[in-house]
Amino acid sequence: MAHHEIVFLLFEGMKQLDVAGPAEVFAEAARLGGDYKLTYVSTDGRPVGTSIGATMQVDGPALDVSHADTVIIPGGDSLPRGPLPTELRSATRHLVAVADRVVSVCTGAFLLAAVGALDGRRAATHWAYTSLLARVCPTADVVPDALYVSDGKFHTSAGVSSGIDLALSVVEVDYGSDLARDVAQQLVVYMQRPGGQSQFSSMLAISRGTQESVRRVVDAVSVRPEAVYGMSELSMFAGVSTRHLARLFQAELGMTPVKFVEKIRLETAKALLLRGETVAAAAKRSGFQNSETLRRVFVSRIGMPPSAYKQRFTTTHRTS
Repeated sequence: MAHHEIVFLLFEGMKQLDVAGPAEVFAEAARLGGDYKLTYVSTDGRPVGTSIGATMQVDGPALDVSHADTVIIPGGDSLPRGPLPTELRSATRHLVAVADRVVSVCTGAFLLAAVGALDGRRAATHWAYTSLLARVCPTADVVPDALYVSDGKFHTSAGVSSGIDLALSVVEVDYGSDLARDVAQQLVVYMQRPGGQSQFSSMLAISRGTQESVRRVVDAVSVRPEAVYGMSELSMFAGVSTRHLARLFQAELGMTPVKFVEKIRLETAKALLLRGETVAAAAKRSGFQNSETLRRVFVSRIGMPPSAYKQRFTTTHRTS
C-alpha cells in the first residue's frame, strides 16, 4: 500500500476547520487502513494562532520540507484582502514546487493565485469571493458553484467544510471508494455532498432590501413560495401600487417582482431536489406550474435540467 505524506501549511489567523476537517479525514483513513502521515509546518517553524483563538503547534518550517505527496493550504480572512506577507508567499511557492498534489481550502486559493499557481487553471473558492478571485487572477477559470475543482495537480475547494469533501475525494483517488466511504460513514458526513455552493449561498445571499414594503414581499414569498403571486397579490403585501412596487424592486434588488418570485422558487426547488424529492414534487412544492415549467427554468438559469442536477452527484469525482 502506497505511503502518503500530507503537509499542512499553517499561518496566523487561518481557519482552524480548514485544517481540522481534512486532517480528520486523513487520520480516520489511516486508522481504517490507509497509509497517511500528517505533518504541520509554518513559515518559521513557530506555533500559529488560528481563527478561533487557539494555538496550533507545528513540526517545523515550510522550507525544510523536501517532498510532499499532498500539500494543503487552508484559508483565512486576511487572504482575500492582501497584501500577503512575503514569507507566506515564499513558503507557499516552495511547497507547491515540492508537492505532487496541492489542495487549497476556501480562501486558500488566494495564496495559490498569489504565487501564480492558478494561472490558466480552473479553480474554486468560497462563494462570497469567487468574483474577487476572478479579478485577482484573471487568467483562472473560477467556477462559482463548485464544491471543489481539480486541474492537474491543483485541487481547490469552496468554503470551509468543503475541504472535507475534497479530502474524501483524495482518499478515494489514493485508496479507492470503499475506504473513502468507510471514512465518510465513521465521520457521519456525505461521501459527496449533493449539490454545489448555490444550495448554501443563493438563499442566504438574497437581499431583503431596505424598504419595508420590499421586505414584506421578500419575506412572504420566501416563507410560501408555492402560493400564487401575481403583481396584484404582491402589491397587496407591499401596500403600494403595482407600478411603484416594480420600481422599488428594480432599485432595491435589481430585478422585477416576477423575476424575484421565480428566483425564490428555483432556489426552493433546488433544495428540495437535493433532499431527495422527485422533480414533480419539487415543482409542486416550490410553486412551479408543472415539471416542464421547472425544467425550462432550470435549463435557462443553471444550464441543465432538474433531473441531471439531482443525479449529478453520485461520487466524489466531478464529470465537468
